[in-house]
Amino acid sequence: MEENNFKSAIEALIFASEKPATIDQIKKVLNIPDAASVRKVIEELKVEYETQSRGLRIVEIAGGFQMIAATAFSPFLKKLFKYRFNDKLSKPALESLAIIAYKQPLTKSEIESLRNVNVDGVMKSLLDKNLIRICGRKKIPGRPFVFGTTRQFLEHFGLKSLDDLPKMDEFNALAKEAENRADIEEIPEANLEVKNDSGENAQEN
Repeated sequence: MEENNFKSAIEALIFASEKPATIDQIKKVLNIPDAASVRKVIEELKVEYETQSRGLRIVEIAGGFQMIAATAFSPFLKKLFKYRFNDKLSKPALESLAIIAYKQPLTKSEIESLRNVNVDGVMKSLLDKNLIRICGRKKIPGRPFVFGTTRQFLEHFGLKSLDDLPKMDEFNALAKEAENRADIEEIPEANLEVKNDSGENAQEN
């Protein structure tokens, strides 16, 4: 495959992928063995989109690459999609999710102890959204489930890994950024949205 076609093929794969496209996936689809050359082309594309002031950007999220609208155009896209329903996280859900993200793995009772409220409804909501998962049992009497975050969590907040989490007191600001990015990304006609039905995990035992 010629170099220009190679770059165009990678660009098309990232654009069309419903989830962040990984280098391994791109390698398999294009039938090439060299991961370094794939990453090099992606970095070139990222620079081109930025230096040419294009309306789209390529970002690295949750171990893969995704094409999103440039944040500078967020106000216009919000106007275009102002009647679209957004299923945003409530403040109690964000508080519980922050605790899980920074202190995982931990049990539901440990979360309730830290928040001083019942979290049954919040935990169900976070599980339904695939933002958290059951990742084992604690070796104490009753062997309660312990919970951790998922790959979907990384995608929702635009993180490469848990190492990229900000300080805990900055989590609400990160959540606000995620909501703004969702207003941009969730454009089905342009294949730019992040689906919420993958169930893939950020951590594997």
